[in-house]
Amino acid sequence: MLKAILIRGALAALPFVAWFLWAAWARRTGRQMGATPWPWLVGAGGVLVALSLMATAAFHSDNRDLRYVPAETRADGSVTEGHFEPR
Repeated sequence: MLKAILIRGALAALPFVAWFLWAAWARRTGRQMGATPWPWLVGAGGVLVALSLMATAAFHSDNRDLRYVPAETRADGSVTEGHFEPR
């Protein structure tokens, strides 16, 4: 779950990073810069997150026809991982 949150956070931050890198480069080369387009950056980040959520829903396999077997502890203290099995 943490991986998914970090990926979505990076996607939301991507337009901001790209803008500020471009703005730094433009200032260094002597270009005149306008105000930071905050609504456009927030919107672009939202669109990237929404696209990633749609791609996850479209391409992630589901487990509706599988049975979950929970993790178990053995007598020797080791733990077997939980997994899905066909019904």
